[in-house]
Amino acid sequence: MRILFIGDVFGAAGRRVIERKLTKVKNEYDIDFCIVNGENASHGRGLSMSAADTLYGAGADFITMGNHTWGNGDIFNYIDDYPIIRPANFAEGLPGRGYDVVDTVAGRVGIINLQGRVSMDPVDNPFTCADKCIERMKDEADMIIVDFHAEATSEKMAMAYYLDGRVSAVLGTHTHVQTADERILQNGTAFITDVGMTGTDTGVIGMRKHQVIEKFVMGLPKRFEPADGRAHMCGAVLDVDNESGKTLSIERICVSEN
Repeated sequence: MRILFIGDVFGAAGRRVIERKLTKVKNEYDIDFCIVNGENASHGRGLSMSAADTLYGAGADFITMGNHTWGNGDIFNYIDDYPIIRPANFAEGLPGRGYDVVDTVAGRVGIINLQGRVSMDPVDNPFTCADKCIERMKDEADMIIVDFHAEATSEKMAMAYYLDGRVSAVLGTHTHVQTADERILQNGTAFITDVGMTGTDTGVIGMRKHQVIEKFVMGLPKRFEPADGRAHMCGAVLDVDNESGKTLSIERICVSEN
C-alpha cells in the first residue's frame, strides 16, 4: 500500500498549495491513502470546519492534529464525526479520539496521533500511551502510522526506536522544517524527524518574518500573523507491505506551487 503523509498545513498559503498540488502528487505517486496534519490550517492555529472541508475536498483522506488542536473552537462541533484524530495522550474525557483504523480498498490503515513532552505543554506519557493504542488496534489494522507531534529530535528518535517493528512508520511533525534523515529502522519501521511544513517559505516557520525578527531583537510580546507568498507542500511517501506491516521504502517530498 502506498501512503502519502503531508506535514503541518499552515494558514491560507498551506491550504492553497494543498488545493493546487495534492491531487497531482497523489496521481504521480499512485497514492492509496493520504493523511494530512491540519493543526495549523486555520490562520496558523487550529482547524475550522471549513478549513477541514477544504483539505478533504483537495484530496486528504484523514487529518491528524497536535498541540493547537483546540486553537479554533469550531472543532468541538465536528471532531467526533469527521475522519480526524487529536493526540491520544491528551487528558481523558476530552472530545475526539487519539487513534483510528480506516478500512480502505488497499488495506486497513491504523493511525495514531501523539504529542511530545519536551518543551511542550503538559500531556500524558506518549510512550506508554502508544503501547495502549497499539494493543487496542493491533488486530484491526494491517499497518499503523504514527504522527508524533513533538519538539525535540531526541524524543522523536527515541519513539521511533521504541516502536520499531510494532508500527509501520513514526513520522515527526511540529517543527515545520523538513529533515533529511528519512530511513527504515532494523525491524521495518520508517522514520523521519520531521516531514516539514506545508505553507509559505517566505516567512519564519509560517509566520511573517518581520514580526518574528522584531520579537527576537526587542524581546517584547508580539502577536504573530501567518505569512503569505510562494508556498510548498512537504511530506513523505511510504510503501508499506500489507502482510507484514513493514515499510519497504520512504521518500520525502517537497513540492512548490510555482
